[in-house]
Amino acid sequence: MKFKNTPLEGAWVIELDAHKDDRGYFARTFCQKEFKAHGLATNIVQSNVSWSANAGTLRGMHFQKLPMSETKLVRCVRGSLFDVIVDLRSDSPTYLQHFGVELSGENMRMLYVPKGFAHGFITLVDNTEIQYMVSEYYEPSQEFGVRHDDPAFGIKWPVPVTEISEKDRKWPKYDLHRDRYFTMSLMD
Repeated sequence: MKFKNTPLEGAWVIELDAHKDDRGYFARTFCQKEFKAHGLATNIVQSNVSWSANAGTLRGMHFQKLPMSETKLVRCVRGSLFDVIVDLRSDSPTYLQHFGVELSGENMRMLYVPKGFAHGFITLVDNTEIQYMVSEYYEPSQEFGVRHDDPAFGIKWPVPVTEISEKDRKWPKYDLHRDRYFTMSLMD
C-alpha cells in the first residue's frame, strides 16, 4: 500500500499495490502493522457495503457523534464515485475544510477518514458499490449528518444530484453556534 497525505490533517489516500499476473491481481487492503506504522487507527469492528443503481446518487454527509465517533476506511469496489470528507474538529488547523477524491474499482484508491469528519459521496456511474470498514459499531442514537450543499463547506460536486434519501436531504446546515453538536477534538 502507498500512503499519501491529503490537505486535511489525519486523512489519507491509500493506493493499493496490486501484484498482477495472467490470472488477475492480488492486493492487500488492510494491514494492521502498516497502518500502525503511519499512526492510523487499527481497531476495525465492522465492515459495510453500499450499492447504488444510478449515477448521481448522493449519500452523506454522515458521522457518528461522541462517544461513538468512528474512523472509516473507504474503497469503491465497482463503478466510480467522488468521495468527500469535511473536518469538523474545532481544534484542527483544517477545521471546516473539505477534501474530495475519485475512488473507483479501476484506480484502486482508498480514503482513510479519521474520527471527527463528516463523510459522503456521489456516484459517477451506474452500478457503483462501495465497501468501508469502521472503528466503532453502528449506533442509531449517535448517527448524525450535515447538509451536502451547505455553503459553510463549499463542496463542488462533480455531477448533479439525481437521487438522495429524505433523511440526507433533511440534515441541518452547519451552525457555528452549535459546535457542541458537530465538532470533535483532535484528541477524541
